[in-house]
Amino acid sequence: MTAIKESSTRNENKEMSISACPVSYVMNKIGGHWKPVILYQLMSGPKRYSELRKAIPTITEKMLIQHLKQLQTDDLVIRTAEPVVPPFVTYKLSKVGESLTPVLNAIANWGYAQTGR
Repeated sequence: MTAIKESSTRNENKEMSISACPVSYVMNKIGGHWKPVILYQLMSGPKRYSELRKAIPTITEKMLIQHLKQLQTDDLVIRTAEPVVPPFVTYKLSKVGESLTPVLNAIANWGYAQTGR
């Protein structure tokens, strides 16, 4: 994937959109197919990487790792690594991530209503 120059017009437009529109800001943080799914899985408590893989069987390892890193960078997820062999790493929602719980529950409830569950 090619990196976008910080001075590119596309990047400037994106930054203006994010600062001007709260929905754009939120979609920049949790948009896409996998980020909300990962956050939803972490709502029930801390999980190890392998638990997330089992809970989301259709996600590839590459996508899970990539999105977990982005969620960490955006301070929505906290990664804790224990200094043992083999490595024991857990992921949990940060306080900011926990504040998304009502939003994610609303999305889930809407999905249930649409699918008749």
